Amino acid sequence: MTTDSARATAGVRPRVVVLDYGSGNLRSAERALARAGAEVTVTADLTAAAAADGLVVPGVGAYAACMAGIDALRAGPVIADRVAAGRPVLGICVGMQVLFEYGEEHGVVSKGLGLLPGGVTRLAARRLPHMGWNTVDVPPASRLLAGLPADGRFYFVHSYAATEPAGLVAAGALVTTATHETSFVAAVERGPLSAAQFHPEKSADTGALLLRNWLAHL
Repeated sequence: MTTDSARATAGVRPRVVVLDYGSGNLRSAERALARAGAEVTVTADLTAAAAADGLVVPGVGAYAACMAGIDALRAGPVIADRVAAGRPVLGICVGMQVLFEYGEEHGVVSKGLGLLPGGVTRLAARRLPHMGWNTVDVPPASRLLAGLPADGRFYFVHSYAATEPAGLVAAGALVTTATHETSFVAAVERGPLSAAQFHPEKSADTGALLLRNWLAHL
């Protein structure tokens, strides 16, 4: 893996694949990553996904539908193998949620990729979906959100989230939280695996900061 300093000296843009499994804000993610400094390919090609410097797993809509798309493409093992090999993966929105062990929607439990402990459930809030800009509580050691202003906000659109950060912390993860009537997991960092419940590609300058931080460590 080329180091950040060597890549910058050589003028080489990190190669990033946005995984196309039939769900997600593919083109907006592609544009945001390109503006942040990546050479971006949107593809369902698993060989390309395995070889890229960074892999982005997007996702919008229902947990079960996203998992069905990942399973149909047989992308789960590729994502898991990258993480096991220390190769960076970034999950966004439902692309973050499927990294957990399960998701429960409308009384139906769907198996996730199991790369993060715990599950995703409906937020205990009167007003759903949680839609719009919100601040986050960032752990001091975060690399993903390093340099974020205290009042920095991200754009959220969701009704479901992981709500038990203790299990993630016990598993060695750095956990960023947010509050929408109740606290929930807004971002996770554990080794090569990063994930955000919000949409960095829709979050203007703060989203660009996150993407630049992620690209800097590919």
